[in-house]
Amino acid sequence: MSTEENKAILRRIIAEIWNKGNLAVVDEVMAPNYVSHGDGGQEIKGPEGFKQMITMARTAFPDFHMTIEDIVAEGDKVACRFTCRGTHKGEIIGIAPTGKQVTVTGIGINHFVGGKEVEVWESIDQLAMMKQLGVVPPVGQGGG
Repeated sequence: MSTEENKAILRRIIAEIWNKGNLAVVDEVMAPNYVSHGDGGQEIKGPEGFKQMITMARTAFPDFHMTIEDIVAEGDKVACRFTCRGTHKGEIIGIAPTGKQVTVTGIGINHFVGGKEVEVWESIDQLAMMKQLGVVPPVGQGGG
């Protein structure tokens, strides 16, 4: 696959799966041995693990929307800088719904083989999300 084809697959993952919640697309674009390496050693494995992650995110943030800020490809890898926005209306990682809107940035380096994503190394600004949800106080307001 060309770099442009791999970028198109990643754009489809973001538009159809992340932004619309269309889980039927997952099996078309994810390899059976897919693995996502997240912050803090967190790993998501396989298309089913990815579907569970999407369901969790879209349950917590039903209006979830990811915007591609930059996308660059070389060889079989595609790097993407993105911004995620959503309103916290469902529980996530033990945090009850707050009704607050959040904006979080991240970057991923996605690896493709044969037209399917096999791996991603991703870093998302989870601290910013926690601050916006009011779980972590802003710097300089921590008490003590």
